[in-house]
Amino acid sequence: MTGFDRDATALKIGVFLFVMFFLLGSGVWVGLALMGVAYMGMIGFTPRNPGSSMAITVWSSASSWTLTSLPLFIWMGEILYRTKLSEDMFKGLAPWLARFPGGLLHTNVVGCTVFAAVSGSSAATLMTVGKMSIPELRKRGFPEYMVVGTLAGAATLGLMIPPSLTLIVYGVSVQESITSLFMAGVIPGLVLAGLFMLYIAAWSFLRPSERPAPEPKIGFRGALRNSRLLLPVIVLIVLVIGSMYAGIATATEASAFGVVGALALASMQGSLSRTTFIASLMAAARTSAMIALILMGASFLTLSMGFTGVPRALAGWIKSFDLSPVALIAALTLFYIVIGMFLDGISAVVLTMAIIDPMIRAAGIDLIWFGIFIVVVVEMAQITPPVGFNLFVLQGMTRHSMNYIARAAFPMFLIMVLMVVILVAFPGLATWLPSMVRQAQM
Repeated sequence: MTGFDRDATALKIGVFLFVMFFLLGSGVWVGLALMGVAYMGMIGFTPRNPGSSMAITVWSSASSWTLTSLPLFIWMGEILYRTKLSEDMFKGLAPWLARFPGGLLHTNVVGCTVFAAVSGSSAATLMTVGKMSIPELRKRGFPEYMVVGTLAGAATLGLMIPPSLTLIVYGVSVQESITSLFMAGVIPGLVLAGLFMLYIAAWSFLRPSERPAPEPKIGFRGALRNSRLLLPVIVLIVLVIGSMYAGIATATEASAFGVVGALALASMQGSLSRTTFIASLMAAARTSAMIALILMGASFLTLSMGFTGVPRALAGWIKSFDLSPVALIAALTLFYIVIGMFLDGISAVVLTMAIIDPMIRAAGIDLIWFGIFIVVVVEMAQITPPVGFNLFVLQGMTRHSMNYIARAAFPMFLIMVLMVVILVAFPGLATWLPSMVRQAQM
């Protein structure tokens, strides 16, 4: 890249960033801010008509069939949030997890893992498991910083374990198979949950004075009897994920199965009424509309930046450094940690993919693997101040200060950094299962 090209690219990036931070700082919605930045870029640096380009791009992005699964998975999570699922999960999991080092603290991790498999939302996972576990763990005398910290970290599993809303958004952004991305998230999600549980076990051994009294034993038959409460949610997980794994349904069709299953589960539990049905539908509509607006703005911004040549110039500039894929991933990890301090996960993904996509393709990095990597670093953003969304949710639930919750969640942040290292060292964790599914379907 010549000096003139670098100066022109720097000017364009400067204008984009100035307009972006000005609009976001003014309180404009993220989706509208993205459209505003794209519009200014089209006017300032291209001869094209921004109005017609915006109309075509917004419509094509909003009418994507793949995107249909997004509101359905959100609705499924909202329905389950209003059921007795959290109460039943605690009763079913507690007898088994009480035997582990760290005792019932593991219900935070396992409960979040189970609910993540039928939700896809970090916030829904946090609220559902939190309303179950926080009162019970406090009553049993577990340290508050462990209750809050493990819940904050474990709730981020809702972003990775399928069905994941972030993976849907990423898949739409890079035109990658949603089903393959879902399959790729299974093993890394379980590994991350295992790391969280190891942290709890380590705390139990290192600080025995903080352990509460052991739970009274109810015997194998009693534990087995309580486990029957988990059957409905296990059936729902098999219905949603199993249908995709077996090739019976696409991600969109599986999301429809999930909604029907969630409605049936709520009905069987006596939680489905006209009020809860309408409340779940309206909450899903609000969340879906917010994400759809962000995706529309991101699509227009991607088009605008493509016309200005910024992504190609940046990709060429970074390529000139001749970074190895590992060095590029290290740089992107730091980049997403910083940007995640100010943007929510989905916004961070759609805002950056216009620039990052050409880079990772040029570096030969697998898009499926990169999708799991980006989910892990976005998970970090959920528990980093000042805009960590899980921190806000927990602050509302526990009334602790933001600083206290962030400090309690910091060990979980470090575990996620370790997970990035593990993914780089063992990329097959993300790519093996999708390749097996593709081979089985051929």
